[in-house]
Amino acid sequence: MVHFLLVIIYLSFISLGLPDALLGAAWPTMCQTFQVPVSYAGGIALIISAGTVVSSLLSDRMTKWLGTGKVTALSVGLTALALFGFSVSTQYWQLCLWAIPYGLGAGSVDASLNNYVAIHYASRHMSWLHCMWGLGASIGPYIMGAALTGGMGWNTGYRIICLMQVVLTAVLFLSLPLWKTRKGEPQGDGPKAKPLTLKQIFAIRGAKEVCLAFFCYCAVEQTCILWGSSYFVMHNGIDEDTAASLASLFMLGITLGRFLSGFLTYKMRDVSMIRLGQGIIALGIVIMLLPLGNFAAMAGLLLMGLGCAPIYPCIIHATPDHFGEENSQALIGVQMASAYVGICAMPPLFGLIANHFGAQWLPWYAAAINVVMILMCEQLNRKCGVRVER
Repeated sequence: MVHFLLVIIYLSFISLGLPDALLGAAWPTMCQTFQVPVSYAGGIALIISAGTVVSSLLSDRMTKWLGTGKVTALSVGLTALALFGFSVSTQYWQLCLWAIPYGLGAGSVDASLNNYVAIHYASRHMSWLHCMWGLGASIGPYIMGAALTGGMGWNTGYRIICLMQVVLTAVLFLSLPLWKTRKGEPQGDGPKAKPLTLKQIFAIRGAKEVCLAFFCYCAVEQTCILWGSSYFVMHNGIDEDTAASLASLFMLGITLGRFLSGFLTYKMRDVSMIRLGQGIIALGIVIMLLPLGNFAAMAGLLLMGLGCAPIYPCIIHATPDHFGEENSQALIGVQMASAYVGICAMPPLFGLIANHFGAQWLPWYAAAINVVMILMCEQLNRKCGVRVER
């Protein structure tokens, strides 16, 4: 039965990724339907991100009250409702309204599931689970593309993903007894630990450093995803269609890297995996900066994706060992919130830099953030100690 629960968790991580790239895939068609500028997608994305930050910060309170199983089931159900809302919307403001439960559902399930896996499963599962997120993020746009090319419309694409989320919600509710058999889940009406306040969380030794490290990681990841294509066009002179395909090398590197990372964790600790990833990012940046031509630039971006692969899952998996299982849910919640703040703030900041000075500064921008991330991770290790493998 324990293995069946792990299968459900893997499916949940695929579910997490399914809606993430839907808006980007469908928006060129949706903006025509709603007769709004292309830039209006940013407003919806901002509302979703804000909801995710709020629900991540509330994850400690929600998980202590309901348990991971119920939080996961309710959150996936909330996301399904939001996707259905998107599919029946006829005005732009309705999309903005449905974006609220969209973000709230995503943040809660992300933080709660990550903490549960960090406590109960080995590091390899964290890497493979985040690889499953990448799989889901790839499947979502494929389904939307099939709906659009098949003449069914973007509404149908959203409804198909909604139906998949509804089925998973039902499975999650049926699996609730399995979650309650594990340590850390509510077992009835007994006393429950009080959730930590933000002041209490940031008073914990190393909390500020791990949040800044998460902020920096997501800043590097999302900036490369958003601006990789522009870098190839503006700096390397590659045509736009080819550059759009080449930009996917970064996500390919992350997905492949997380699959391989799962095997490396048999021999390497989380902290060593994080250092390895940061070193590979630095190597990829150096290769992109050297005047070695387009092929080297592509290899550099792929290496940056490979380097990013182990950092996110390994920082999360090390959280219970750095801060204690009693504090891990609260810490992972603020880490997720920090991650989404980085996603919202840093790619647009580079957009301003690219607009005024050129996209060729992308490797330098990533290098500066990577240096800060390395410093924060090393400071965290000094304060909290290098974890011992369980």
